[in-house]
Amino acid sequence: MSEQTPHSEADEKPMPTGHEVILSYLKTLDGSPGVYRMLGAQSQVLYVGKARNLKARVSSYSRPTGHTPRIARMISETASMMFLTTATETEALLLEQNLIKQLKPRYNVLLRDDKSFPNILVTGHDFPMIKKHRGAKKEKGRYYGPFASAGAVNRTLGQLQRVFQLRNCTDTQFETRTRPCLQYQIKRCTAPCVGLISKPEYAAQVADAQRYLSGKSTEIQEKLGAQMQEASEAMEFERAAALRDRIKALTQVQTAQGINPRTVDEADLVALHMDKGQACVQVFFIRAGQNWGNKDFYPRVGADVAEAEVLEAFLGQFYDTKDPARQLILSHEIENADLMADALSGKLGRKVEILVPQRGEKAELIEAGLRNARESLARKMSESATQAKLLKGVAEAFDLPAPPARIEVYDNSHIQGAFAVGAMIVAGPEGFMKSQYRKFNIKGEELTPGDDFGMMKEVLKRRLKRLQKEDPQREKGLWPDLLLIDGGAGQVSAVAQIMREMGVDNLPMVGVAKGVDRDHGKEEFHRTGKMPMALRHNDPVLYFIQRLRDEAHRFAIGTHRAKRAKAVGASPLDDIAGVGAARKRALLAHFGSAKAVSRAALADLKAVEGVSEALAQKVYDHFHEGG
Repeated sequence: MSEQTPHSEADEKPMPTGHEVILSYLKTLDGSPGVYRMLGAQSQVLYVGKARNLKARVSSYSRPTGHTPRIARMISETASMMFLTTATETEALLLEQNLIKQLKPRYNVLLRDDKSFPNILVTGHDFPMIKKHRGAKKEKGRYYGPFASAGAVNRTLGQLQRVFQLRNCTDTQFETRTRPCLQYQIKRCTAPCVGLISKPEYAAQVADAQRYLSGKSTEIQEKLGAQMQEASEAMEFERAAALRDRIKALTQVQTAQGINPRTVDEADLVALHMDKGQACVQVFFIRAGQNWGNKDFYPRVGADVAEAEVLEAFLGQFYDTKDPARQLILSHEIENADLMADALSGKLGRKVEILVPQRGEKAELIEAGLRNARESLARKMSESATQAKLLKGVAEAFDLPAPPARIEVYDNSHIQGAFAVGAMIVAGPEGFMKSQYRKFNIKGEELTPGDDFGMMKEVLKRRLKRLQKEDPQREKGLWPDLLLIDGGAGQVSAVAQIMREMGVDNLPMVGVAKGVDRDHGKEEFHRTGKMPMALRHNDPVLYFIQRLRDEAHRFAIGTHRAKRAKAVGASPLDDIAGVGAARKRALLAHFGSAKAVSRAALADLKAVEGVSEALAQKVYDHFHEGG
């Protein structure tokens, strides 16, 4: 055990900060490109930046005056710096954006919503299916995208099915069908599963769909028109009517695009609007001459950040995990357009062009993007003001010291104790924080089935343990300012007991119970050591709490259904090491059911295509142990 040194007056002196600290680093730097980090007194990262010339950039921070209020605050808090030189400026740009995403420094512009975007996949099957795909592109087939949202993909898939009638069933369903499904009856599929269309004919439909997704819709329309004329002349009126319906569906697709580019084949439109220290970036995806949807983003910015800095930071973080289009059409110039273009070209493996158009169709498209960004930011600011007012009302209703920045709401779901799950949703000044939602599989084997008190105690105990481990000093903003529990006095008492046992009984907690008639609007609110209370039936705070509880209930029910569905779809074959999805399909297709597999002789198991002798032995042994 090491001996502690007694505190001296020198130890208690605050750590020096400010431009003089920054100045002391200049003699160790040269003109190399690289990345720098500014650190606070507790070694927390305040800011990450890149520089073409590290010495020149750091020198600019060492001056005592001439900075914006944000940069001046950052300099005043800087107690130390870290540096990393790079071989090129482009490498510095990429490293800077990686570090910003990883460290989330307080003074950087930060992209807060960075999910992957969905694609359409035409699989590599003999009779390909068409489906939505999100994530790594590991499955064989042709990918088309990105689309701005699942809704944009679903709309396009619906259109493709009406026009080209491709299957959307899984390979297992396709291989086991004995008669056409409903998709065939409503003319969304040509039923290749039961041989109602030949392989060459189906392949031609797939090729047409791929041509459409590649922007050649006019060519397809002309081809369908010629086929309809031929069918009509041959007096095949039923076939001609079907082709007419497909042409009509294709025309509807082409007129429902919103922003309709005429001369732009492939581009990402990126439009930024800023107002009162808040920003909205609208991104439109144009692929194959079609608008494949748009999405808005609200990066974290300060009141004195320039558009160029916001847009450059957004592009670097946004394309860190996504492939850019061949052209990026921007609403504003960025500081290092040449570096950004080089970095994105290297990532894509082909040239990426960055444009800020002043006239022509591209300028018109950007103006439409800017209009969307303005309207979206106005709505967001209005919603934020309403949300702030509601959170203030919650604080007043439940005697909280300040409006809560983080509310956690808990609910359970089960059927007579089976498939029990707990759910937590989170809300704050920005509304529902869906990335913070959590689900809990109830594990307590000693619980009586349907014991809601016991389930809630288990969920809260696990949640509080994790908080104590991840944020023991309550410095990271992970702890809730208010807990809302679905239930009355009994639930509140059970949770309060857990909180006392874990030494965190200073968290405000409210139980929300339906009134005597179990009606919406007659909720009672229970708090430890206080009489139940109610809010007036038309109070906006009451509606707000009802929305929170309904969202928690929706999330809990969805989680419970997913768990139940997984259990229903489970098979004894899942427990055998070495039997993956493909082998499982082969066995079930050969024998018809898991029960038949369990009764099969070893010789029959070896006869299954794709099942080796060793695996057949393993499957046989699994079902005949001790037999």
